[in-house]
Formats: sequence, C-alpha cells, structure tokens
Amino acid sequence: MLKKLLLIFVFIPAIMQAQELPSLKTLFDSLKVNPTTKRDELNMEKALANKNMALGMLYPNIDLFGSYSYANTPSGMLPIAPNNLLAMVKDQTVAQPFSENIFRLGGEFSMPVFVKSIYTMAAKAEKMHQSAEEVKNINLLKNEAMLVGLNANLTYVDALGNALEKKKESILKTKEIIEVKVKSERAPSSALLKIDNGLNQIDLMRNELALNRTQIISKIYALTGITLDKAVDMESVGNYKSGAIKALDPLQKKIEADKLGWRAEKEKLLPFIAMKGNYNHSMAKAYNNNLNISEDFAAIGLALKIPIFSMNQYAKIRLNKVELNATQNNFDKMNMELVGQSHQLKQSLDILEHSLSLYANSIKDKEELLKIAKVAYKSDRLTIEDYLKYEDDLVMEKSKLFKAEAAKWQTLMKLAVIYGNNIESIVK
Repeated sequence: MLKKLLLIFVFIPAIMQAQELPSLKTLFDSLKVNPTTKRDELNMEKALANKNMALGMLYPNIDLFGSYSYANTPSGMLPIAPNNLLAMVKDQTVAQPFSENIFRLGGEFSMPVFVKSIYTMAAKAEKMHQSAEEVKNINLLKNEAMLVGLNANLTYVDALGNALEKKKESILKTKEIIEVKVKSERAPSSALLKIDNGLNQIDLMRNELALNRTQIISKIYALTGITLDKAVDMESVGNYKSGAIKALDPLQKKIEADKLGWRAEKEKLLPFIAMKGNYNHSMAKAYNNNLNISEDFAAIGLALKIPIFSMNQYAKIRLNKVELNATQNNFDKMNMELVGQSHQLKQSLDILEHSLSLYANSIKDKEELLKIAKVAYKSDRLTIEDYLKYEDDLVMEKSKLFKAEAAKWQTLMKLAVIYGNNIESIVK
C-alpha cells in the first residue's frame, strides 16, 4: 500500500505537467480569438453595416420639428382657399390665420418609391460582406498554415540541437582517447586544439539555433498568445485536395461587388420617384382681432425626378469602371501566380517525400561510417581531421533530413491554403 502511495505522488506531478502542455488544437483554438482574426470579423460586421445602410434608404425618413418665426408683416399660418378667405374678411369676429409671431409643431417624412440604384447598392454591399467572409476564412487558413510551419521549424531546430548534443557527446568520448594518446606521445598536442575547436563550433551552432528558437517561439506567441517550451506533437491525418483555387474567392466576390457598384452609379441617371409629406400645427394671435388661433395643415405627394445632365455622376461612373478593371487585373495576376505556385509546390512535395527516404538511408550509412572512423582513429589509421569530417557529415545529413521534414509540412500547408482545405482535418 505504501509503495502504491509513493508511486501516485511520484507520477501525479508528471501527469499534471503533461496535461498542461498545449496541443496543436489548443493553438488553433487560440488562433481563432487572435486580434488578427477579430479584425477580419470586424470587417465582416462593417460590410454588413454597409448593407443595412443601403437597405435603410428604402425606409421613410421621419422628423419632428418645432419652430417660432417672426415677420414684420402678418404671414399665413396655412394655405387658405380664396372663398374661405372672403368669408373671414366679411366677419372680423372670426380669427384670421395670419400673424407676425407664429409657433409651429409638426412632422415630415420622405421615402423613395422607386429608386433602382438603392437595390443595386444593397446587392453590392451583400457581395462585399461575402468577400469579407471569404477573406476571414482564407486568412484563418493562412495563419493556421503559418502556425504548422512554425511548429515544424521549431521541431527542426530542436531535432538539430539534439543531433549536435549527440555529436558533442561523441567528440568528448574521442577527446578522452586523444588525451591518452597525447600523454603517451602517440598524437601531437595540436590534436587536442583541433578537437576543442570542433567542440567550440558545436557550441556556436547551438547558440545560433537558440536565437532561431526564440524567434520562432515569439512568432507563435504573436499568433496564439501561448508561449511554447517545445514544439507540440503533430501528425498528418490527411492530404490536400486539389480543385478550384479557393484563395481567389475573396477577389472573385470583390469583382462581383465592383460590377454592381458600377451598375448602381449608372442607375442613378435613371428617373426615380419619391414621396414626401408633412403635418403642421400652428399657433398664434390673429392679426385682425388678436384672438388665439390654432390651425392644422397636412400634405402628401409624389415627385418624379429625371436626371438630364450631371458631369459629377458621369465621373463617378468612369471611376467605378476603373476600380472594376483594377480588381479584375489583380484577380488575373493572382490567378496566374497561384496556378504556377500550385504546380511548383506539387512537384516539390513529391521531391521532398523521395528525399526524406534517401536522407534516412544516408544517415544510417553515415552512422556506420562514423563508427568505423572512430575505430580507425583509435588504431592510428585515420587523422583527427578526417575523423571530424565524419562527425560533421552525420550532423549535416541529419540537418538536411530535419529541414526537408519542415519543408514538407510547409509545402503541404501552402497547397491546403491555395485550395481552401480544412487544415484541422489534415494535421492534428
């Protein structure tokens, strides 16, 4: 029983530490609440607000008002038919709706009945909202791909660091043999200098790796807000799926929006119908008998407006056409770049997969050659310089293997972004 308790106390801290280590999914989840991702969401909200603003123009504008006016001669409080005015003039006991001081309360409204450009502008805003949504999706994929690439680079740096550590341990064991040889005068003292220089070069390389490591960790933190102590485990659970180039979707939606914007500016030259109305409650003292008077007046009407000539509007149409052509040109340019890039990446991926197997076999051979070189040097059949070359060759080959593995991850992620694949279904 006591042994069981001791085992529990020994393993609980290790288990808790393992639980605290972030996974790739944790990094992906943190990425989704990153300020960069939030910025794309705000751009979507902005595009949606523009759509609501366009649709809002179809609703009536209603205003309430209150006013006071003074005139040096009596002014009318409301329009009066001539026959009604004649009756008032004959009977001065009737308060006539004219005064120098008039208080008014009321409301007025206006609304479009038929304005074709409003509907087109609303459709444009909807396309811009869709474009912003596509931008958010593509940017999230790009950042996930960057995260996988950074983690692969961190794995590469750590693996190369471990290889250098093993090289150092190997050389230190050889150094013990050299020290014995120098003491017995079977090797010159310069051999120790050469071996120490080799060890120093290892430490310099490890320092360079440490600098690269801090930069990678800093970039991962900038994306996720998480500081890694080491690379997270990740494995490939799928492959990219080629097809339509989804990375072009934001620009495609932008082209559709620009076409609608161009059309809307042209539609502003079409006739349009608007409705206007108002209600007016006026209060004053009648100018003819100084009695208090209160009158109501309401009016409603339709207006047809036909644009005949507007140089400013013609300029706006030309400007929107230029913007449409510029967006189309950007689309064509990016399409050519991504098609060429996808072909190159596919070829690179095949080459990297073949290289990985070659490097693995080469490392096995170089490990055997290093063992033979150690025995040869110990029996004085090999110089110290030649021995160190075998050590260098092995680490160099491991470095190429680790670098190719990182490049494979990065290439796979770039293809996933181009084709808009779900990265979380490719790597975990």
